[in-house]
Amino acid sequence: MLRLLIAVDGSEHARNAIDAAARLGREGEVEAVLVHIREGHTYHGDLTPRDYERIAEQALAQQSQVLEGALAHALKAGLARVETLGEEGTPDVDIPRIATLRAADMIVMGTRGLAAVSALLLGSTAQRVVHNATVPVLLVK
Repeated sequence: MLRLLIAVDGSEHARNAIDAAARLGREGEVEAVLVHIREGHTYHGDLTPRDYERIAEQALAQQSQVLEGALAHALKAGLARVETLGEEGTPDVDIPRIATLRAADMIVMGTRGLAAVSALLLGSTAQRVVHNATVPVLLVK
């Protein structure tokens, strides 16, 4: 049984990662966890506690929507053994951490394909996940 952690964010690249994961094994041979990391933000200014609460509620709703869409896509792509996981944190740190906790054999994630110079100057979440991961990482365009 191949255990995959598939990072999703609602993008086309994430859907491509799900499709690639589905092709890695025959039906029933792949067990997948679709994970979405909701980044916590520090807000400054004249926000009331209610504003913070509303922002948090919207972030949770968006996370649920991303995970529901990813699950529907995964099932349609042929992944039968799939679960979803939504957490708050930092993707480049928490994706590898969750992969270790879930004993994943591989992390699968999309990449937006930054230009070489931009990637060198700014880095990318995918590059940082590769650097932090203790398991192989499959990057999909």
